[in-house]
Amino acid sequence: MNENMIESEQEPKRKNPFFEPYDTPHDTVPFDRIRIEDYEEAFVEGIRREDEQLEKIINNPAKPTFDNTIVYHEEGKEHYYDLLSRVSTVFFNMLSANTNDEMDALAQKIQPMLTKHANDVMLNKDYFERIKHVHRFHRILTNEEKQLLDNEFDGFVRSGALLDEAGKERLRQLTEEASMLSLQFSQNLLKDTKAFTLHITDEAELDGLPETAREAAAQEAREQGKEGWIFTLDFPSYSPFITYSTRRDLRQKMYMAKNTLCFHGNSEDNQEICKKLVNIRLELAQLLGYPTFADYVLKRRMASNKRTVYKLLNDLIAAYRPTALKESNDISEMAKKLLKPENAIERIEPWDTPFYSHKLKLKKYKIDAEMLRPYFELSNVIKGVFGLATRLYGITFKENTDIPVYHPDVKAYEVFDKDGSYLAVFYADFHPRKGKQSGAWMTEYQGQWIDSKGKNVRPHVSVVMNFTKPTPEKPALLTLGEVETFLHEFGHALHGMFANTRFESLSGTNVWWDFVELPSQFMENYAVEKEFLQTFAFHYQTGEMLPDDLIKRVVKSRNFNIALSCLRQVKFGLIDMGFYTLTKPLESAEDIKLLERKSSREAELKPDTAERLNTCMTVQFSHIMAGGYAAGYYRYLWAEVLDADAFYVFKQKGIFDQETAQRFRDSILSRGGTEHPMILYKRFRKKEPTIKALLKRNGIKN
Repeated sequence: MNENMIESEQEPKRKNPFFEPYDTPHDTVPFDRIRIEDYEEAFVEGIRREDEQLEKIINNPAKPTFDNTIVYHEEGKEHYYDLLSRVSTVFFNMLSANTNDEMDALAQKIQPMLTKHANDVMLNKDYFERIKHVHRFHRILTNEEKQLLDNEFDGFVRSGALLDEAGKERLRQLTEEASMLSLQFSQNLLKDTKAFTLHITDEAELDGLPETAREAAAQEAREQGKEGWIFTLDFPSYSPFITYSTRRDLRQKMYMAKNTLCFHGNSEDNQEICKKLVNIRLELAQLLGYPTFADYVLKRRMASNKRTVYKLLNDLIAAYRPTALKESNDISEMAKKLLKPENAIERIEPWDTPFYSHKLKLKKYKIDAEMLRPYFELSNVIKGVFGLATRLYGITFKENTDIPVYHPDVKAYEVFDKDGSYLAVFYADFHPRKGKQSGAWMTEYQGQWIDSKGKNVRPHVSVVMNFTKPTPEKPALLTLGEVETFLHEFGHALHGMFANTRFESLSGTNVWWDFVELPSQFMENYAVEKEFLQTFAFHYQTGEMLPDDLIKRVVKSRNFNIALSCLRQVKFGLIDMGFYTLTKPLESAEDIKLLERKSSREAELKPDTAERLNTCMTVQFSHIMAGGYAAGYYRYLWAEVLDADAFYVFKQKGIFDQETAQRFRDSILSRGGTEHPMILYKRFRKKEPTIKALLKRNGIKN
């Protein structure tokens, strides 16, 4: 036996970090100790432990009660049984924020195991009999306990517990196939997005682009070991290019690349996947007794039915369409004025709209995003957003470099309440990179709940974004739109951090999905408030405060093209509802594009062009295909009505009014899903919301 073998045998066996106490600040995830092989082992053992817990509940000889059936399941994860939750949370967050080929392959293996396990639980007849008994015969419950019981019972029914054996077997097949298709959809989109680059070597082709866009593109080229400039489809790269480049041919190239993602008839094409997902969801809904998938979904939403959703969308079309037509015509007129007769174009195409829209905004308000960038240096924006939370709610943030993170871009903070007590851990992941999905989102690594010993277990909340990256020449300088995105995701984070409920499944953002955007969209209102901007918007070189004149122009321009923006969201809502109000399955993958066009026609201002016919939104519409928003994308517009109505109170009382903020925290942010959303909203607002505040804020009506 050689010496190396002896040393190897004497080494203590490495322990899977998911199996042990984390032994980190606030029990945060030990990202630095997790290896790829740890995941599968933890998933397998986590499933085994939950099966063991389920057997204990089922085989309990005592009469089923709320405490030995419902609460036992909820609180069982506190120690031994929480393994599956711990590993699932980390794995799927990494799959979105920091994946690679090995993780993607593992996801293909893990997903069927998890779907089967979930079905095994939800379709377990003996378990459901106990829950059904408790639902019918139970002790006097608190509002929160009753909500948990109703959710548990309704969740089983909606998952097929009342089906016969043949129905249950078919439901298993449908859910397992849908989970794999959703995963493949996301992986295809990420691969196709990262596969495209526009590599420029002739500096003349950069004409019109601001210095920040050029520097970022040069940095991207250096990182890829190439000369020149590289532009990608990540928002911080794509948006400046499509807005500022004078090269119409290159704008078209970028636009078409962006809007034909997963629509090329290759291995990353999502048309067939979308068709299958739509048909599976329809069959699943009809199996459970609903005519459409939208009927199934909306039963657990504030909107409650298709009629209400379509009324909202159609009311918005009626209110905003006249203004949107004027906005569109103004852009066309601007193009005519700027273009010499010999350069005239037959019509304004989608890749022209951002370019001439920017020119029009500059003319009307003498402002554009690049003027504001120097005042929105990321570290100052962070201070401003944190400072807003301090001013409203008294909470404070302290970076803790001892908390492990999964990438150097990520910062970890301890959050303290106004009395100095520990409130939460907050992670922030700011910049695009390979292996990270585009867009922005909030997630959790640990939810909030109160354990059986009375300890209030505090949440670990994360926001993930794709902001402009720093370069060797400049720090990360954001646009106003990126500041709004930060505020939006931070609003979700506050919803998570302020959670104060007994049960984790009811805490934080675990609310009905057309209510969850209220806290996030509420925070966006501050982005154009002078009093807020003056707390952090300082020039990164001179320290000069954002001038009053610029702030006035920002405020005046806040509703620029607001109607076009609204109709764009309405269009997405109509596409979503078009697919999920079907009563018969789609026959071919080609139906995806056809139905997309048909569904959204009422929100379109211009006839189809040849190029538009060659693009497709649905095949990259993650929200409704792989993100859980199916039959629910209208929620952003629904929440706009709520957030405008809620912020109106702050405008009356003062945008930093702490008494109003405390009432918002106590009535909504801390209560999660413990009561019906309208009850929570009315507790804060003292009445139901109306569309009046939104129309007034957007300048549609006085």
